[in-house]
Amino acid sequence: MTGAGPDARTDARAEVLARVRSALGQPQAAAPAVPRTYRAAGDGGPVDLDLLADRLRDYRALVRTAATVAEVPGLLADAVTARGVSSLAVPGGLPPEWMTALGDALGDAPGDGVVVDDGSVTAADLDGIDGVVTGCAVAVAETGTIVLDGSPDQGRRLLSLVPDYHLCVVRSDDVVASVPDAVAALDPTRPLTWISGPSATSDIELERVEGVHGPRTLEVILVAG
Repeated sequence: MTGAGPDARTDARAEVLARVRSALGQPQAAAPAVPRTYRAAGDGGPVDLDLLADRLRDYRALVRTAATVAEVPGLLADAVTARGVSSLAVPGGLPPEWMTALGDALGDAPGDGVVVDDGSVTAADLDGIDGVVTGCAVAVAETGTIVLDGSPDQGRRLLSLVPDYHLCVVRSDDVVASVPDAVAALDPTRPLTWISGPSATSDIELERVEGVHGPRTLEVILVAG
């Protein structure tokens, strides 16, 4: 038996394509315009700090509130003292008064005290540190989401992903109403970490397990003014 020649293969291909064209009929009209009715930046309404606090608590985050930024050092000291931590990792860009308050709070605790990340702190180092303190780039009131972008007061992504406790300061100027507002405010070329409550997942029996992919405990100091 001899194989089909080139002409036979060409004829078969042409026949198949002709049948496809026949089945499709005339060329279809241009696709209709897709309605863009989803919300865009600016559609989320006014920023609601109480809503953000409620959403954070819904995610099992701990929330402390401050009327002004001047109260933050004292609240930082209270938070780490209540937590009983003996070591903290911090980015180098935290305000000096925050650094001082944290150092004073941990001064009598056995451990490494405050470790300022200069880029050389490793994941193994952070695994032995009790917690981390950062600022934030943006917080979304509607979803209770905090976004870090690697700015000097937030540091490398590694800092907020390895320690078991994350204490984050959110100022009112950082808060937006909705996710579209957050996307519009953020620089997409920066390393963004979106945090909605403590790290958690569910096993096959739907049992919630916290601390699998990041901190087991998220605590937020929300500064109103």
